[in-house]
Amino acid sequence: MIGHWYKQAVVYCVDVDSFQDSDGDGVGDLRGLISRLDYIARLGATCLWLNPIHPSPMRDGGYDVTDFYNVHPRLGTLGDFADLLRACDDRGIRVVIDLVVNHTSDRHPWFRSAVSDPESPYRDWYVWSGKEPADRRQGIVFPGEQDETWTWQEEAGAWYYHRFYDFEPDLDIANPAVREEIKRIIGFWTQLGVAGFRVDAAPFVIELTRPDVPDPEEDWGFLTELREHLSWIRGDAVLLAEANVEPDRLTDFFADAGGSDDRMHLLFDFPLNGRLLLALATGDAAPVTELLRNSPRLPEPAQWASFLRLHDEADLSRLEPSQREAVFAAFAPDQDMRLYGRGIRRRPAPMLGGDRQRLRLAYSLLLSLRGTPVIRYGDEIGMGDDLRLPGRESIRTPMQWSGHPGGGFSTAPRRGRAAQLIKSGPYDYREVNVTEQRRNPDSLLAFLERAIRMLRECPEVGRGSCRVVDAEVPPPVLVHRADSPTGAVLFVHNLGDRAVTVDLGEQEGTGPDFGEVFGDRRYEEPEPGLTGLELAGHGFRWIRLSRRTE
Repeated sequence: MIGHWYKQAVVYCVDVDSFQDSDGDGVGDLRGLISRLDYIARLGATCLWLNPIHPSPMRDGGYDVTDFYNVHPRLGTLGDFADLLRACDDRGIRVVIDLVVNHTSDRHPWFRSAVSDPESPYRDWYVWSGKEPADRRQGIVFPGEQDETWTWQEEAGAWYYHRFYDFEPDLDIANPAVREEIKRIIGFWTQLGVAGFRVDAAPFVIELTRPDVPDPEEDWGFLTELREHLSWIRGDAVLLAEANVEPDRLTDFFADAGGSDDRMHLLFDFPLNGRLLLALATGDAAPVTELLRNSPRLPEPAQWASFLRLHDEADLSRLEPSQREAVFAAFAPDQDMRLYGRGIRRRPAPMLGGDRQRLRLAYSLLLSLRGTPVIRYGDEIGMGDDLRLPGRESIRTPMQWSGHPGGGFSTAPRRGRAAQLIKSGPYDYREVNVTEQRRNPDSLLAFLERAIRMLRECPEVGRGSCRVVDAEVPPPVLVHRADSPTGAVLFVHNLGDRAVTVDLGEQEGTGPDFGEVFGDRRYEEPEPGLTGLELAGHGFRWIRLSRRTE
């Protein structure tokens, strides 16, 4: 299963500039990240996902790239990155980086050349229109921050297309030269030693945009090309796609209808995330139950990547309006907690009111449901957010390592990212930090370390199936199981705040290894008939049904 390592991975997502400053300039860097790898390994993470690390004007968090073949100087050098890969390899941690190739910065040399000379070889690397497109204001991704998707470029004497901000012109994927360049970018970083790429804005990467074509064609074959190219360079490397699209389009990102063309290895599980947040907000397991029962079967060896929170807003756009409002009411009651009319710009801890039991429940669900779990830095200690910061920056504050000045993040508390440390309220870095939680065996950090260790003993999760168990249970209770050649594990979660007792009946596949292996507290040992199974408010239990050797 080495080639399918991602099925049993735990992914830890890091903004390098917000994680650890090694040189006192107030900004996190690669040397600082290296110094904290033992912490990541102790947590139990086996894959490190780095948000953009390339040179950039930083007008969009580093997604406006000016050089795809280098590291931003404020983070370090290519030599530092090579040292990071070696240090991660020593600890059994793979590294995945962002592949941001839907667009470039308008300061990228390619675009500057394309603008300055109509005969430039880079002119056709971007999407242009000689006249104002009728769909100029359609397809906007960032309502309130973005007014159009076509912008007039005076020097070039033409309109250029940008799915995102006007300083991020889209590359033309239909151009063979652009496709080859993207493959070279993949080859460069893979040869350095990265284990894969998170494909940013995957649906837009394959969009063959042209002016006045409101519904452009999609070149799915390009995803197959990328998969084949990557696999040829490194057989166990992976592509993780960001694609928050309609449910009937999701499986297309894994393979074509016949299953013959492989595309992405993993896909972020936006459908599950929206419904999980809805279930946590309402205390009703039905949204998750319905999703699991009605989800399409993925082609082998494809995998979901599950999460509570990513680096952007918590996107609720796939929920019904009434459902979205229910989540807003519970987790983002104030307008400044919301973003783009569709999302929440808060971390899990403040969303759940800092309730330690509910946070444990949420992470138990994340770890036990389908897919490979992704944890964003700081969420493992229950870090908060700073709503005074604009947009998505509210959840990108520096990692809180200790109560010392600078939070253990930096020796320059008044410069750069260090100035954004949370310094007041219940999530003040002096109250919520790694050092304090290390001393407390009942902390969220200690809980997650134990939970991830237990996940290691349950290979059925990730590698196996995930299905709902049919049983007469109260609405707040979710019962599901994971089955694989290694055995079967049952999971029971109570999303309500009141204690319940459920009768599940004897489960198929129960064997001599039957017994509870993990839970929110110590309960009476369950009987094989699974009657009178008690659950505290927001309680959960992991019960091994059987174990088999492969």
